[in-house]
Amino acid sequence: MTYLLLNGVFLLVAALVAVVAVLRRLISARFVATVAVALTLTLLLTAVFDNLMIEAGLFSYDAEHISGLFVGLAPIEDFAYPLAAAILLPALWVLVGGTKLGRTDD
Repeated sequence: MTYLLLNGVFLLVAALVAVVAVLRRLISARFVATVAVALTLTLLLTAVFDNLMIEAGLFSYDAEHISGLFVGLAPIEDFAYPLAAAILLPALWVLVGGTKLGRTDD
């Protein structure tokens, strides 16, 4: 199994949970904007620190299991985890009633 396929499964689950939150009108435009800022920062940090860790030899990837697309030394697959977290966690948060800030009727 490739990392890309594995990431696809997690991103699909995250997207489905987000769709449920959107259909229930629990996510506002302001909430999406806030999550987008957090995602941008997380992707930037992922790019910096994954490259540093790979350069330091802390871990590596089997070329057989990655797509071959890189951001610096980091395979593009590394960026699926922060993307999934930025989609899934806020959607779960509003679905379980963790905040009213995401509601469209505020």
